[in-house]
Amino acid sequence: MRIVHTESSLGWGGQEIRILSESQGLARRGHDIRLLCPPEARIFAEAPGWGLQPEAVPIARKSWAGFSSLRKKFQERRCDVVSTHSSTDSWLSALALASLGRPQPMVRTRHISAPVPRNPFSRWLYTRATARIVTAGEALKQELVERNGFSAQRIDSVPTGIDTERFRPGERMAAREKLGLPREKTLVGIVATLRSWKGHRFLLRALPEEAGLVIVGDGPQRPMLEAQVGELKIRHKVLFAGNQRDVVPWLQSFDLFALPSYANEGVPQALIQAMLVGLPCVTTNIGSMAELAIHEKTALVVQPQDSSALAAALKRLLQDKNLSQTLGAAARRHCAERFSYERMVDRMEAIYREAADAHR
Repeated sequence: MRIVHTESSLGWGGQEIRILSESQGLARRGHDIRLLCPPEARIFAEAPGWGLQPEAVPIARKSWAGFSSLRKKFQERRCDVVSTHSSTDSWLSALALASLGRPQPMVRTRHISAPVPRNPFSRWLYTRATARIVTAGEALKQELVERNGFSAQRIDSVPTGIDTERFRPGERMAAREKLGLPREKTLVGIVATLRSWKGHRFLLRALPEEAGLVIVGDGPQRPMLEAQVGELKIRHKVLFAGNQRDVVPWLQSFDLFALPSYANEGVPQALIQAMLVGLPCVTTNIGSMAELAIHEKTALVVQPQDSSALAAALKRLLQDKNLSQTLGAAARRHCAERFSYERMVDRMEAIYREAADAHR
């Protein structure tokens, strides 16, 4: 198949990595994959490392230039399906395809739990303009069905898949030595873009006295978080590690993992990765996170934006080693069975093929 992905986001996180990961898997199966995105976007710079050559289009904002550019791209090189990912590129692609008489179907993937507006324009985008909708989790699908009234038959829940062989338990001390981390200190870790809704500020307040915190990732909240660390007088306990191309050794070096998100989540890749590494996790129930984190079975789940509850859960895991080991092992089994990379690629390949065949 000839599959065109569009992405207007300039940021970097699970959504962009999912696009590249899925595209790489489909390209390995012989499909022709194109990626249209703004030249200033992080995904444009990262794509060649995944074996993809991106094409520059001015779609960071809704504009006539973006519409015209996409229309020209769709007209010049026909494809079997257009796969869109953010609001801006979805609207521009839908309008460009409509102006051409819809020569190919559009598949709209929803990666986050932010609600879709209930108005005639959004309804057109998600019904008439879109052949299939993909969500990153079952809860996101149910939201579209129950809140927006979209047909469940046109929506597929396909969580992001992770390589279960790459993300696996490792030797903690060896990982710490490789990264220059203290061997004996108890370390809580978080891997996430530094955005407000990831809940870093609540984790800083909840950090147990006996533990250090390693923050992997970067983003717009970093200055505020560094200031908070100073105000709390915990600079000696917190490491800002920045973005890391390979997060496996970082995950393998942690004792615990925390992701206290309070909005805009689907099924977070970092949480799947941490669970596959066998880490005991503390998290919340936002978006479709409950598909991963089952309270007291695969993780401890606390209320969002509650530093006291988060602190209590972290202390409980630090004090109860048997519970930590049990949750970590159960989390690994749960994610290996349900969130494998090959399963994701299989399902997306089938959805694209069905959309293309139905359109023909």
